[in-house]
Amino acid sequence: MSGHKVVSQQEWLKARQALLAEEKAFTRERDRMSAAIRALPWAKVEKEYVFEGSEGRETLAELFAGKSQLIVHHFMFDESCKSCSFWADNYDGIAVHLAHRDVAMVTVSQAPLAQLLAYKQRMGWGFKWVSSHGSEFNRDFHVSFTEAEIDAGKAYYNYRPGGFPSREAPGFSVFCEGEKGQVFHTYSTYGRGQDILNGAYHYLDIVPKGRDEAALSYTMEWLKHHDSYED
Repeated sequence: MSGHKVVSQQEWLKARQALLAEEKAFTRERDRMSAAIRALPWAKVEKEYVFEGSEGRETLAELFAGKSQLIVHHFMFDESCKSCSFWADNYDGIAVHLAHRDVAMVTVSQAPLAQLLAYKQRMGWGFKWVSSHGSEFNRDFHVSFTEAEIDAGKAYYNYRPGGFPSREAPGFSVFCEGEKGQVFHTYSTYGRGQDILNGAYHYLDIVPKGRDEAALSYTMEWLKHHDSYED
């Protein structure tokens, strides 16, 4: 970690103040983008999806739990999938705060519920996790694919048929409840669009080495489940 210029505190402050102007411009641009996301038109959800959870069967509308807004994490369940677990580590515990801003949050995976609950217990998570097993929810929100689609490079992910390398993919979707109880799809994000929802990555972005992934064969190669680091 060499190569950084070492300067006096006064010179450092001058450089820091110059960067602050860029940071403020970036923050304003992020505010503009966030407003554009919120201003997107809504699409009515026509199907009645049913999920299996620890409290029994629930429809998508029931997952709102009395709130008017719902965030869904499309968790590509596979105990070898470290990345979704990394994201889950970052949002575990925030549901109580979101609830006080009229937002419910739930994690959804296609695997059978028993597998999800066993893994949830292992990881010590407290968030709500339901199974979409047997429904078309994952397919309709483009996070599950057939082998034929993958082989043909036609797995539609992140708004293009670019081909995804596995049967399951990660993402986040947002829904809103209308005045008459209808459910509307307002936003979904996939791929690098999920980065902003991972607080740990943003902490790494402000330390000198950053994410330190450039020399790896793929990003997050370093990552392990939080109970699997050797130290």
